[in-house]
Amino acid sequence: MDGVMASAATGAMNSLLTKLAELLREDYRMHKGTRREVAFLRDELSSMGALLERLAGMEAPLDPQAKEWRDQVREMTYDIEDCVDDYMRRLRHEPPRRPGGVVGFFLGSVQRVKELVARHEAAEQILELRARIVEAGHRRKRYRIDDAVNCGRTSVVPVDRRLPALYAELGGLVGVDAPRDEIIRLVDDDEAQGTKVVSIVGCGGLGKTTVANQVYRNIAEKFDCQAFVSLSQDPDMVMIFRSILLQVKKDECGGISSCDKELLIGELRNFLKDKRYFVVIDDIWSNQAWKTVKLALVENNCGSRIVVTTRIGTIAKSCSAPHHDLVFKLRMLSESDSKRLFFRRIFGSEDKCPQLLKEVSDEIVRKCGGLPLAIISMASLLTTKSYSRADWLKVSNSIGSGLETNFDAEEMNMILSLSYNHLPHHLKTCLLYLSMFPEDYVIKRDYLVRRWIAEGFVSARGGRNLDDEGECYFNELINRSLVQPVDFQYDGRVFACQVHDMILDLITCKAVEENFVTVVTDRKQLLASQGKVRRLSLEYHGLQNSTANPIVTTHVRSLNVFRYSEEMLPLSDFPALRVLDLDGNENLESCYLEDVGKLFQLRYLRIKASNITLPEQVGDLQCLVILDLLNCANLGELPASIVKLQHLKWLIAPPVNLPDGVGNMQVLEFLSLIVVDYTTSVTSLQELGRLSKLRTLGLDWRINPLHTDRKTYVDTFVSSLGKLGSSNLQYLSLISPWSLDFLLGSWSPAPHLLQELGIKGWYLSKTPVWMASLTNLNYLDVEVKVRQETLQILGDLPALEFLKLCSNPPGSEVRCLVVSNNGFRCLKKFSFVGWVNMMFKEGAMPVLETLEFQIIVHEVQTACLFGSPDFGISHLTTLRNLLVNIHCEGSSVEEVEALESAIRIAASMLPNNPKTALHRFLESEMVEG
Repeated sequence: MDGVMASAATGAMNSLLTKLAELLREDYRMHKGTRREVAFLRDELSSMGALLERLAGMEAPLDPQAKEWRDQVREMTYDIEDCVDDYMRRLRHEPPRRPGGVVGFFLGSVQRVKELVARHEAAEQILELRARIVEAGHRRKRYRIDDAVNCGRTSVVPVDRRLPALYAELGGLVGVDAPRDEIIRLVDDDEAQGTKVVSIVGCGGLGKTTVANQVYRNIAEKFDCQAFVSLSQDPDMVMIFRSILLQVKKDECGGISSCDKELLIGELRNFLKDKRYFVVIDDIWSNQAWKTVKLALVENNCGSRIVVTTRIGTIAKSCSAPHHDLVFKLRMLSESDSKRLFFRRIFGSEDKCPQLLKEVSDEIVRKCGGLPLAIISMASLLTTKSYSRADWLKVSNSIGSGLETNFDAEEMNMILSLSYNHLPHHLKTCLLYLSMFPEDYVIKRDYLVRRWIAEGFVSARGGRNLDDEGECYFNELINRSLVQPVDFQYDGRVFACQVHDMILDLITCKAVEENFVTVVTDRKQLLASQGKVRRLSLEYHGLQNSTANPIVTTHVRSLNVFRYSEEMLPLSDFPALRVLDLDGNENLESCYLEDVGKLFQLRYLRIKASNITLPEQVGDLQCLVILDLLNCANLGELPASIVKLQHLKWLIAPPVNLPDGVGNMQVLEFLSLIVVDYTTSVTSLQELGRLSKLRTLGLDWRINPLHTDRKTYVDTFVSSLGKLGSSNLQYLSLISPWSLDFLLGSWSPAPHLLQELGIKGWYLSKTPVWMASLTNLNYLDVEVKVRQETLQILGDLPALEFLKLCSNPPGSEVRCLVVSNNGFRCLKKFSFVGWVNMMFKEGAMPVLETLEFQIIVHEVQTACLFGSPDFGISHLTTLRNLLVNIHCEGSSVEEVEALESAIRIAASMLPNNPKTALHRFLESEMVEG
């Protein structure tokens, strides 16, 4: 799984070619004739794969014959790979050791007969596959498929679908005023005399063109000359430059006849060099297009302004670089504006909407998610319907399913499709895969990336591992405004996302068209082509009654089951499964997993259920790479056979005991959460140190300090940690109800690659000395007795971005902790919990954005304040979020209120005007002043 092994464009072609090449190696025992046939299959399929890639890159729609050939070849790759997988599995199978004598001779004879039969069957299968490939080759020639790639683009220039936005009347617009005024503020800055570029970024259909046009209408006349041009995914730059020239020169144009790009650029630069110009470049799709346009828009000191719009965040930053504060991210409409736009389009105003349609209207508006294009399209669609609640409910239920067809819905999909069409093949595949998930499903980044990896969609490149590469794919989809971020980590990385219902509608239609994903729920019809089902998403809710479209499951490779039903199809019906995700099945019974060991090709298994027991047959899944049991409450023990999984890289589980023989799992990269207690063998703890590829370890230490063999366990564990730390360990989480002070000693060599560290459950008596050498550590969450030297050690860490410190009372001698200047140079988020005050000196935490700490009011009058009643909050100039827990015990109301006022005043004076929350604790323990 180190390359893109499957895609929506080429099916399983890449994976198949890799396996055919593997079959041709000498260690596979094949007859010469069979080897020749396999070589023929590889060569023919390689040629067809190249043609599939070219067909996928075409902008113009394929003619029916080319599309049919492409679909048949793509489906054929899946069927052939299934046969090859079965053949390779039988070739790898080692016969059991036979006894000697007559019995051994007899068993050996039986085995040889079985092998001959198996080889004969395999040879026949290969001949059948050869015949299919030869026939596909003949059809390729008969239908002249190669000519389809070279036939050129359509000669008819389509109507620009942004025209309605350019000519929209102000009275028909909603939610435009605020973004228009903010962009005008950014543009209309008389103090900046140099050329300035303001970027507007947002997804398709959000109204970027509309807002840019309203800005243009409001301020263009203030400039010496102005122009508004719209690009496309493949712009004709000669036409663009001619259009700009015609607009800026007006009566001076005298006829522009040149069709030479360089001459037009020179003419534009010469004309604009001493002009205060205003130009809007609408819909930029690539950095190269921007660089070409920028050549003509000469920089001068006349106060010229350029506004660009784009769907892609990196391009927006590139256009406005280095002034990233000039990137304006256009937001979805608010709920009130969404309703206003919706009802205005249909009824003229909300109060004219019939009462029986109010509730369903609100639901339709909610599903449009604030996307103006979606709201307008749905409103236009509904004007063709009667005022029947049933008709409107049908439209509401169709959103996100791809079922409703109408001119306005098709128009919207064509606009949104521009973003999809602009994606490279691997990102199209990853986006289409999101149609596997229900509406409004919150998809966690790491979970989704692991699914992509298991499906073979991710290819490692540039020295990155598959995890990091998959995260790049994830970020790219967010960057292109195709998925919506819903949760962020401390470092700004997106933790989880959702798919807008309109985008889900689009990708569901395309996934069905490509026979890439089949979706079945109780509320919607079977969404699939007439071909074989390859990826199946089931949402059970009385689904057993929907038998109008029976599903043939023999060829299903990926199965998602959302919610449990007693009528769930048995696993024995899915012999070709590679990915199995049983999500939200709280009543799932262990007996359902009895046949899991027969899924020989299974690479990914995730179970979300309660009181489930994993069967011993899991050890038969020799292709398994990812096992995710994190959401299995009361899992109990892992089966002993799990250590037989030689290809397992991710083992994600609730607290379970470290299995004996874990050292056999040499490719493990992720192991969490493992329990070490008195039932754990010292040998297994020792074997843990042999997992040299382990990057993530989560461990629950439950060895009682009074345990007779505690020293042996501790020494073994520390030794294993040392080996892991000198290998690939990057993420370590340790929890324990007992002291972990044995970690205070020397960790040698230091875990030089460690990026994240958590030590929870019991306070360390001090900060381990080896922490000072963690130069790559960017996340630290630790419970420790915090002293002044603790802040000194941690404050010098060069990469630390997130710090959470939980401290027990450091002792009566410590009344206040001081964060000195130049401490915590990279820290963005700091959370401190402990019964001691903290003071921030000028220059401390220079990039801090989020701060959470507490103040013990009756300790305020100590010397640590240095005359600063706000504890130095006024020094934290980059702060955006502030949460202060105020402990009121032993203080008067006046003291508490004075302190709160000082904090609020200090926060209000900061440049970012941080969001401030003050929470009182032990308020009932205050005393009279």
